Amino acid sequence: MRETDPGTERKCLEILRILRDSRDPMGAKHLSERMAEQGFVLSDRAVQYYLHHLDELGFTRKIGNRGRVLTNLGIAESESALVSDRIGFVISRLERLAFRSTFDPTTCTGDVAYNLSYVRNEDLDSVRSAFDETISADIGFFGTYAETTNDPRVPKGHTGFMTICSITMDGVFQHNGIPVRMAYGGCLNHKQRIPLGFNHLIGYKGTTIDPLQLFLYAEMVSIGNLIRTGDGVALANIRNIPITAMEKADEIMESLRQNGFHLPVAAGSGIMNIPKDPYQSSIVIYSGMNLIGRAYESGIRMKTEIGAGTIPISRFLSE
Repeated sequence: MRETDPGTERKCLEILRILRDSRDPMGAKHLSERMAEQGFVLSDRAVQYYLHHLDELGFTRKIGNRGRVLTNLGIAESESALVSDRIGFVISRLERLAFRSTFDPTTCTGDVAYNLSYVRNEDLDSVRSAFDETISADIGFFGTYAETTNDPRVPKGHTGFMTICSITMDGVFQHNGIPVRMAYGGCLNHKQRIPLGFNHLIGYKGTTIDPLQLFLYAEMVSIGNLIRTGDGVALANIRNIPITAMEKADEIMESLRQNGFHLPVAAGSGIMNIPKDPYQSSIVIYSGMNLIGRAYESGIRMKTEIGAGTIPISRFLSE
């Protein structure tokens, strides 16, 4: 993508990324909507301009009136170009989602952030069993989940599973004046059901992919063993907040617990092998990805979009 200014290049790379993740050809209108979700507000006409530019470079091609798809050259470009520019993309996306979350634990109303997974209909009972088992062991983020077949991202013959994303808590903190930073994702070791410390940590600001998905697909967790025997490794996130805000954070987390949220695992400074900061307290939260992880350990492969959007909390409470 030579001979373009950095702004144009970044927009083109984002278009390539969206097309790479899409199962079907995508037109300018749909691309404009997806770009807006990532903070790029572009008209359909502007997106069309960038698509013509990508066509000329040989990165995309038009499929009749259905829209564009990536060429082999476009796939290679999307995976290799500007890796440094994508560092921190995951956390930036989640931070935007936290701001869009409007959940109010005092009234149990508003929108929560959610993850979207989908599975073949023949695997439904197995997935439900894995999810229920994990929730019963209190190593999920929220006490239930929701199903959908109406989301356009869910293929025919599949059912979508929505789980509340832990970034929802960040939104609650922010709306109550508490600055919060998602610091690490990690593998939390347990003995006799007691969380002892992290075996591995990855900082969100230094990665181009979600750390918890990386740990999960690398088979570095043992959620089933943890549920059955009390010894095992689960997925957890770490937030940092100012020490002076901890008392208010405790009050907020208590109201979240009263509404079905499982948190925190632990809170404090210098806990569980987490790097110590004299001015920050760490809050350890079980990830909703533990539900996905338990299904994965059972041999069920689910495609998951972390931070898929926001949805009213009532969608979960009505299940």
